[in-house]
Amino acid sequence: MTLIVSAIGQGLIWGLLGIGLFITFRILNFPDMTVEGTFPFGAAVCVSAITHGLGPAEATLLAFFAGLLTGLVTGLLYTKLHIPILLSGILVMTGIYSVNLRVLGKATVGLLHKKTLFSCSFLTSLPENFPSVFVGTAFSVIVIILIALFLNTELGQALIATGDNEKMALSQGINTNGMKILGLMLSNGLIGLCGGIISQNNGYADVNMGIGTIVIGLAAIIIGEVAFGNLSLTVRLVAVVIGSILYRFVLLIVLKLGFGTNDFKLISALVLAICLSLPLFEKKFKKSIILKKGVERP
Repeated sequence: MTLIVSAIGQGLIWGLLGIGLFITFRILNFPDMTVEGTFPFGAAVCVSAITHGLGPAEATLLAFFAGLLTGLVTGLLYTKLHIPILLSGILVMTGIYSVNLRVLGKATVGLLHKKTLFSCSFLTSLPENFPSVFVGTAFSVIVIILIALFLNTELGQALIATGDNEKMALSQGINTNGMKILGLMLSNGLIGLCGGIISQNNGYADVNMGIGTIVIGLAAIIIGEVAFGNLSLTVRLVAVVIGSILYRFVLLIVLKLGFGTNDFKLISALVLAICLSLPLFEKKFKKSIILKKGVERP
């Protein structure tokens, strides 16, 4: 039971990463490698702020703004210097490693005996692993509501239009470069926020904690889509969080089967590959049924 609650709590918090990646991967329709630099940057800023005496709420907010900054840099490289989005993300991801070392002062910094979001009296009174469920639920609900409201505004619709058809958006007078920068900032802001919360939940920040995060985010998106099919844009945000929880259950099953934590990244890649290939297999299966029915007709 404890492991199940832990998986739900972790899935809810990591769902913020999935929502952030959803904005670039699904709405703007391009991959953003900045994720693997933004996540540890948010964690580093948050932990460094707490260790220097700032409150956990303010430190968490700083993690969000740190993510906004990385998204802005990637967006400027992409739109103003015309560096391909994949390379822009890689450049920022690579450069931010050194920034994280500067922020933390060393590779790993702990939060032992420091006050965090999870150490308030109400959360400490809850059973084991329930604090992460409470915090994850609170942040997930708030973020989903705010993103859903934003996407239904004129600005949000301009962002969606840019991802759907950039040429059409330009013809409608939409500043598509501005929308790309906005999308990257919003996406990375949420990823930085996730990094800050995860670092407080884990009790430390590490400069290498971003490795493989893009796979985790994509897994949440793809699993949610495979599990629930075609949904409205707002409901798809909820599906991403549920997909993140399901992904955590997959990892829990992997542990129960006797695999070690060192195998997680390999398993994650395999799960993602299988989920991404499911639409192709479904299409081939439907095609074979149609052909079979055609052959069987008298």
